[in-house]
Amino acid sequence: MDKQLLKQILRDNQQEVVRYMIEPRELTIDDFPCGVLVGVRRSGKSYMLYHRIQQLLREGKQWDEMLYLNFEDERLESFEADDFNRLLECHQEMYGKRPMLFLDEIQNIDHWEKFARRMADANYTIYITGSNAKMLSREINTTLGGRFLTCEVYPYSFSEYVNVHRLPVAENDLLATEGRSAAVRCFNEYLHDGGLPASALLPAKRNYLSSVYQKIYLGDIIARNNISNIAGIRIMIRKMAESVCRPISFNRINNLMSSVGGKLSLATNIKYVEHCEEAWLLLRLRNYASCLADKESNCKYYFIDNGILNLFLIDKDAMLLENVVALQLFRMYGHDADNERVYFYNENYEVDFYVPEDELAIQVCYSLHDEDTLDRERGALSKLPKRLPCRRRVLLTFDEETSFTDEYGTIEVIPCWKWMLG
Repeated sequence: MDKQLLKQILRDNQQEVVRYMIEPRELTIDDFPCGVLVGVRRSGKSYMLYHRIQQLLREGKQWDEMLYLNFEDERLESFEADDFNRLLECHQEMYGKRPMLFLDEIQNIDHWEKFARRMADANYTIYITGSNAKMLSREINTTLGGRFLTCEVYPYSFSEYVNVHRLPVAENDLLATEGRSAAVRCFNEYLHDGGLPASALLPAKRNYLSSVYQKIYLGDIIARNNISNIAGIRIMIRKMAESVCRPISFNRINNLMSSVGGKLSLATNIKYVEHCEEAWLLLRLRNYASCLADKESNCKYYFIDNGILNLFLIDKDAMLLENVVALQLFRMYGHDADNERVYFYNENYEVDFYVPEDELAIQVCYSLHDEDTLDRERGALSKLPKRLPCRRRVLLTFDEETSFTDEYGTIEVIPCWKWMLG
């Protein structure tokens, strides 16, 4: 690739980084010299790099000590693995110094992991981002050899969302009727529109959310995997959205596809689901009570952002509430390829979430006004301690708060927005 063009792009990127106003996030890049930031497109990975670079500039570092490149730049379409060395040569010619490396959306370049490994071995400080869960595959982890720390970047949590809206949510603020009402209104917006950072302050978010979904769908799923059956995978994603909160097997997905004339082979359906997971559109949750084979084939799937999920739903607030709880648990405990920290439990009765390390059980129910619903949700939490250790049992609602007691102790009923701010 032409060196002069590379130098021009490096200078353009420097101006872009310092121009952005960055909202502080709850996530931080550790001082470990090599880091991988992964997550769905537009979740804020680039801004985290910007924040780190701006922080270093305030501390007295200069651009002669840092190199930032965004591989989404269309001028880098011809960039290949051999050009990584040329990139280092460009910085050396411009500044004569060894830089810290900040490489954005690096998954666009084939064999990037070999360069990253070489830089880590040479004691470079290097931070990379990517929108593809394949970046965390076992093969790549073997190549990187444990030299990189991984940080999963999700859309805004609710506490980040209220901070962006400058909403006071200290305990005393929420005691007042006005303060509590404002928090509930903000949560209702967050529940339906999600937390993608760039959409947080938009007055009308649907068009933006639709454009982000189209980019994930057309770019990160269809184009990256050379899928020709565009109609088939579009129907499958819609059916997955309509099945959020329910365990679903690959055979069940196949049957749902057949019912709307979108029949695919079982192997193709499995592969399409995997592609959606690799693009961070879908996140898988396994059944703690299942045998190994069933854990893999009969799972729940959640969408990475409520705003994207809500593009497919009409009047499904209960599903949106459970999806937002799943995302919060993944933020808290992580969601790697094996995801052995957060589960659901389903054997004769279902508990929405179970976290073994904290012995935490969570049910999600939009409203408890219906007696049958209350008996079902509370009953599942009362049965679970007979099978699994439960130090804490929580029933999350939209805005109801109380508690129940049984032979195993207390079941807390907490508004979801309050739990997410806790």
